[in-house]
Amino acid sequence: MNDTPTPDTESAGIDLSSHLGADEFDALDDILDDLRTRYDETPQWEFCEGFMAALICCRRLILPSEYLPVLLATDDEDGEGGSFADTAQFERFMALWTRRWNEVATALNTPIERLDDDRAYAPEVMDVRGAIASLPEAERAEIEAEGELLPAFAQVWALGFMFAVESWPEEWAPPRDKETAKLHDAALEAIVALTEDDEDEPTLSALSEDGPPSVSEARLNTYGEALWAVYDLREIWRSIGARVETVRKAPEPGRNDPCPCGSGKKYKKCHGAAH
Repeated sequence: MNDTPTPDTESAGIDLSSHLGADEFDALDDILDDLRTRYDETPQWEFCEGFMAALICCRRLILPSEYLPVLLATDDEDGEGGSFADTAQFERFMALWTRRWNEVATALNTPIERLDDDRAYAPEVMDVRGAIASLPEAERAEIEAEGELLPAFAQVWALGFMFAVESWPEEWAPPRDKETAKLHDAALEAIVALTEDDEDEPTLSALSEDGPPSVSEARLNTYGEALWAVYDLREIWRSIGARVETVRKAPEPGRNDPCPCGSGKKYKKCHGAAH
């Protein structure tokens, strides 16, 4: 099913304002896993979460019919992209996606002073290195022996955010006002910094107080700066508004040029006579 239909959430009686629970994030993961059986480059939810945050902060409202093919490759012209199993699966995905979208947008529209405020935006991110460190020694050694580089904390989220920025660069061009442009560029740089690896010694647990060390203090600071950057970007584009498209007037023929209507007369003796 490579077309992108319109989800019928209203007739299904779905409450789009309710927050997602752990089981519903699991449902999103299950759908993405199923999509991955047909398209192995289907991203993980953490990447989708970052992508969504960027769309919400974007200067222009981008609709699902435009962004889903970019995120999930759902309408690849060569038939090599992903596809939902059926309309029911698509509608389930979009219902969950829309509820999370509303939750994130509400958080980013709410003035806060601290990131530990219950109303603040808290991305759904994985502490993969912490999860591996929590495993029994034998299992941990087996994974480490494979030599695969594990993503740093929130790295995949940041990559998803920047993927959306890079997919619509015209919507992320710096504002004309110099001070606002500086704030805009600094915010994007803060998120780009989170796309890099955490190479410092892990001294803290990212998501729990008693977990094994999995992140450096510098990484958590970078994470916090990136979240404030999201708030800054959201406020910048909300205050500036959508781009105003320039309407260009077509050049008018000279008085002695042939009239473009095809009459064979000079413009001044045809449609130009009324000017």
